[in-house]
Parts: sequence; structure tokens; C-alpha cells
Amino acid sequence: MRKLLAIAACQLLVAGAFAATKITVQLQDGAGKNVGTAVLSPVATGVKISLNVSGLTPGEHGIHIHQTAKCEGPDFKSAGGHFNPAGKHHGLLNPEGPHAGDIPNFTVGANGKSKATVIAANVTLSDGPNSVFTNGGTALVIHAKADDGKTDPSGASGDRLVCGVITK
Repeated sequence: MRKLLAIAACQLLVAGAFAATKITVQLQDGAGKNVGTAVLSPVATGVKISLNVSGLTPGEHGIHIHQTAKCEGPDFKSAGGHFNPAGKHHGLLNPEGPHAGDIPNFTVGANGKSKATVIAANVTLSDGPNSVFTNGGTALVIHAKADDGKTDPSGASGDRLVCGVITK
């Protein structure tokens, strides 16, 4: 009986630990208006980011994890540069990259909404240098244009339109 109770207790602890690693990030535009959420959860290949956004221009948008947990509008420069603990070049297509914060583009529909899922392959929700919680957290930033995957420092992705702070 004790063994069964110990197993059940371990299962509850593991389930609780996994649930605690799911992070919801509130996203806002430069005027401070809520435009949706991003739910971050661990996967074997990095961090899955499930977006639910509205009020954006239709088309492809770059999305990156930036180094500072600040989202001060209207331009979100407070978020700093891309999260890049290894000091690499920008771009998922760059042979000398990518930044840890580089993420594949996502698409917004004609109605200005998106429920996209992207994988941030070079970050974690655990401890270590590539943790999104490093130095008190990071920021998730959506840009005006698509990221070209190679141009430093941000893939020619344009202005920072949306930002959300990633913290524990």
C-alpha cells in the first residue's frame, strides 16, 4: 500500500511540475491594448508557442524572443535585442546562426487574427543559459513584416508591433 501511495504522490508531483511550466504571456500593442495571448509549453524540440492574436495586419510576421523582460510602448525598444546567449548571427537560415530567440514566421489571416503555433527550438522553460527566464525573463515580440531568416540584426522584419513579458 505504501508503495502505491508513493507512486501516486510522485505522479502528482510530476503532473504539477509539468503544469507549472506552461506560461501564458499577455500580448499588447504599442498603445497598451490587449491583442491576445501566447501560451508557452515545453516540447522535445524546444518551446511550443501557441498564439491567439487579433488586430494585426494580414500576412506573414516575424516573431522573436528578446533579451529584456520589458514591453514599454509604443516601439518596445525596452525589450532590447534578440535573446542571444551564444553570441550567434541572426537567422534560422544563417549558417552562422541562429540567435536563441529566432523563431519561424507565422501568418495572420485577412480578418487580422491568427491562432498559429510555432516552435522556438533554441530556448527552454527550464534552467540554463537558453532559458527564457534568464536574468529575470525575456519578451516575446511580433514584428510588422516577415523575417527573412538571415539578415542581422532582426531579419528585416520591421517595426515591433506587439510585445509580451515572459516571466515565471
